[in-house]
Amino acid sequence: MPMKLYISKNLIAIMSTFEERIEYWLDLADYDLVTAKVMLESKRYLYLGFMCHQVVEKSIKAFFWFVKKTEPPYTHNLLVLSEKSTLEKILSKEHKTLLNELMPLNIQARYPNDKLLLLNALNYNKSRSLLKKQKNLTNG
Repeated sequence: MPMKLYISKNLIAIMSTFEERIEYWLDLADYDLVTAKVMLESKRYLYLGFMCHQVVEKSIKAFFWFVKKTEPPYTHNLLVLSEKSTLEKILSKEHKTLLNELMPLNIQARYPNDKLLLLNALNYNKSRSLLKKQKNLTNG
């Protein structure tokens, strides 16, 4: 993947084409999708929810590059990302519901206040359903 080097005001930054940035985010999303599947198989449901969030977040960031041709906002908030990328305008009600469902899993997986409660909420059926919905949204 050829990269271009830009030097500005003593700051060196490696920049790539828009297509490379889109590919970058989609590659990361694909990697996280595989990880989510492994988490389901190994019954690591807390991290499956986190990985589903990550797949959607990175897919939206790829969409942001596609539409806006610039770096997406530095946030993990799926609602903010979908709004700022204009994706929310074309999402179905089901997909918007999924974004809301995934939102707390990003934080709770990293900083679980009540791990037992969260683990009880994320059983095999719930986790499999989340993975299926996420795959439906991202065509994973």
